[in-house]
Amino acid sequence: MASNIRNTTSILALTAAAAFGQYKLEPGGAPPAELAAPIAAELQPAGHKVIGKDGKVLCEIWIRKAAQTGAPTTETDVTFKTLTFGSVVGAISFPGKGEDRRGQPLKAGVYTLRFALQPVNGDHQGVAPQRDFLALAPAAADTDSKPVTNVDALMNLSRKASGNPHPAVLSMWKVEDADFKPGFSQMGEHDWVLQVAVGDAKVAIVLVGKAEG
Repeated sequence: MASNIRNTTSILALTAAAAFGQYKLEPGGAPPAELAAPIAAELQPAGHKVIGKDGKVLCEIWIRKAAQTGAPTTETDVTFKTLTFGSVVGAISFPGKGEDRRGQPLKAGVYTLRFALQPVNGDHQGVAPQRDFLALAPAAADTDSKPVTNVDALMNLSRKASGNPHPAVLSMWKVEDADFKPGFSQMGEHDWVLQVAVGDAKVAIVLVGKAEG
């Protein structure tokens, strides 16, 4: 499992040069007023703006100051084993229509990002080598900074973002320190990945690209 993640992150350096100029990352502003105060207080003071091919802001993302962690999980195929299920990892805003990892349309607006795990039921085979992901929820509906530890409650919250039975999701995984390359780079032919620190931990989040699985 760890070797798969290392192989994935190593692709970033090999492909970024060829794709230079398609997307770029710029410093962002403070967490938006749409976020509940308890959640905004947990985020870093400045975000990261992703600029699209047309020069317009595709999205802006804010990352938590420090990851909320606990005892390691016994779940398999999880890269961030100590990250608390349902905890806030960040927030994201789309100035126009956005998309999640499955290509589901997302309305313009602000969403929280909470840590979750893909279920082991065969429905998500091939989507990613790891089960870690981020569930999006509308900022207006997600106002408590405490973890949403109940799976059904978290998925129901995220369905308010997608507007259909499948929750809105972004693919993410923990990056080992030796493989960490902060910034925004291309992975493979279509995916663009933000590597960023969440306190002492390092994570990668796919912000552009649709899963084929």
